Amino acid sequence: MIKVQHQSLQDFIKQVFQKLGASENLAAKASNVLIAADLRGIDSHGVARLDGFVRLIEDGRISLKSQSQLKHETPSTANIDAHKGLGLVVAQNAMQVAIKKAEQVGSAWVAVYNSSHFGIAAYHAMMALPHNMIGIAMTNASPLVAPTGSTDKLLGTNPMAFAIPAKNQPHFVADFSTSAAANGKLEILQRANKSVPIGLVQDKYGNESKDPGILKDEGALLPLGSGSEYSSHKGYCLGAVVDILTGVLSGANYGPWVPPFVSFLDEKQGQPGQGIGHMLGALRVDAFQNKEEFLDQMDRWITTFRKANPIHPDQVVQIPGDSERLSNANRKKQGIPLSTKVIQKLKTLSTKFQLDDQLDSLINKIKANS
Repeated sequence: MIKVQHQSLQDFIKQVFQKLGASENLAAKASNVLIAADLRGIDSHGVARLDGFVRLIEDGRISLKSQSQLKHETPSTANIDAHKGLGLVVAQNAMQVAIKKAEQVGSAWVAVYNSSHFGIAAYHAMMALPHNMIGIAMTNASPLVAPTGSTDKLLGTNPMAFAIPAKNQPHFVADFSTSAAANGKLEILQRANKSVPIGLVQDKYGNESKDPGILKDEGALLPLGSGSEYSSHKGYCLGAVVDILTGVLSGANYGPWVPPFVSFLDEKQGQPGQGIGHMLGALRVDAFQNKEEFLDQMDRWITTFRKANPIHPDQVVQIPGDSERLSNANRKKQGIPLSTKVIQKLKTLSTKFQLDDQLDSLINKIKANS
């Protein structure tokens, strides 16, 4: 594992999108989301996903030239056709619509269909924080998760994120998949030649597995909660709710018809909707109570939980968002760690798009910082 300065890596990501035909503004917005994932320690959704976006753009499944279209709205809601746009940016734009509406009427929800993978959900939810709003973001995803008691892959990891402002304490930011693990985590284990802990995946017969490549052999991810004896039906319910809100309600595809990001799954025929679906929400705090009182109480809530007695004396009880916030601060100083396999992916892209000089410079910086 070697480290790279985050700004240099972001510049490389931006140039790849521009080589594909993206405008400078679109490329910058897209690179912001991917580098934010790496900075926050969500390595499964950062630069390691860049070659996947390249593949989908070149296959025509993602358009860098399309313009989102507002198809339906009320003062507090909207439904947007992304026209196969880049989800990394589509979701940002949709969240801006939600924030603008919430400024006027107190709260707002924006559904999106015909979109694509939108990166880490927290990025979009956190856009509400500077406005003293609670941000919510969710999306459906590649069908890799089997419902409780089934061997069929019918749901995605279907993440959801909640960003809640505080006054003096760090903001509360919860970002999690509704499956026991994200596919990106399995990819990280594969790159490290490590096995999967029991309870995260099953083989094609429904048996427990430790194989990080099991999804390519008809296996499946399990819902949050792992097996049925550990209440996986709750994770199944959460994943189903996200799928309905982002897919069925928006007009996007849902269940097994969600267009896959991964290369080992094919799109199913007879799709009931269009593309991938998102749901973005913004709630203005002072639409519910006095803003200062709420922020004060959030500080109290956070400090109360932070003071909880830890099981192990050398540990502390964390608040959702703590680990990502600490990772962000550390990686901005120390650099983003990249595996040799991710570096190889970047080398392939640099050759493809004639960015070898920039990558050589990046690698030299990596060596200097390692």
